[in-house]
Amino acid sequence: MADELIKQDKLENMKTERLARKEVAKGAILTYCRDTVKIPNGNIREYDYIAHQGAAAVLPVDDEGRLILVRQYRNALDRFTLEIPAGGLESKDEPTIEAAARELTEETGFKAGKIEFLISIFPTVAYSGEKIDIYLARELTAAKRELDEDEYINVEAWKTEDIEELIYDGKLQDAKTISAIMAYKVAINEGRIN
Repeated sequence: MADELIKQDKLENMKTERLARKEVAKGAILTYCRDTVKIPNGNIREYDYIAHQGAAAVLPVDDEGRLILVRQYRNALDRFTLEIPAGGLESKDEPTIEAAARELTEETGFKAGKIEFLISIFPTVAYSGEKIDIYLARELTAAKRELDEDEYINVEAWKTEDIEELIYDGKLQDAKTISAIMAYKVAINEGRIN
């Protein structure tokens, strides 16, 4: 019955064409653009687009199986958030695994003896092409923490089940953190991570 209600257009036959991209404003980490696009019905539309050179994030897990998260102030939300360590790439060519390792040390004061790819996400597909590659870090050892001068970050160790409860209660809402934790849980359940 659902098939009768849902009419699928053949998307592969539909053509869209970006006619122009105009830079409207440039910030420290984002560039705001206005795109002019010809949509499949032939009409011309304008879209907002935020360019970002990409980011890397890391889910650190200590020898006791606890997740190492950071709590920091986020201006966009005007509050502190609990999340995995993350940061923008220093250049669009920087390997994301190197950026993830850097952010791990800078934000938490740990180095990983083992770091492996976990998942890639596009957190805001409606208006940005920002991609975040997320890694799993294990075999953690102490290292020199090097926060940026404007960063104030607390490092916290959490049990996976307690973080899951925060997610399902709507108290942890950061997309990259939720994605990382859910991907980690699936990888464990499927035996890809022990």
